[in-house]
Amino acid sequence: MKKSSTTAKGTQKRRSPCPVACCLDIIGDRWTLLVVRDLLMGRSRFKEFSASPEGIPTNILSNRLLRLRKSGIIEMVAAADGSRHPAYQLTGKGRSLRPLVAAMKTWGLAWEKGTRVAMKAR
Repeated sequence: MKKSSTTAKGTQKRRSPCPVACCLDIIGDRWTLLVVRDLLMGRSRFKEFSASPEGIPTNILSNRLLRLRKSGIIEMVAAADGSRHPAYQLTGKGRSLRPLVAAMKTWGLAWEKGTRVAMKAR
């Protein structure tokens, strides 16, 4: 896949005006939607994301969190417990991915034998 470049104004240069291609450029890799899924389910801390059963490597997790922030899908916030480690939350743009994640869950449950919902929303 050809990498997107950044313009002088700092905006992403798109490889195509197709909305599906643009969406995939942001969330279409192996790990990104799993981070979004975890945020939708109430997780908010790096250690919680890295503890997910899929086993995302920490270097990839750091990269995906940065990409999601740059895309305006998540934002870094102070941790609710007052610790110095940041937490993450979805922005409005990120919360709008809920129907997409729900549709993928429904499709997986209907068509992929052995799948199940392991996490419950908080």
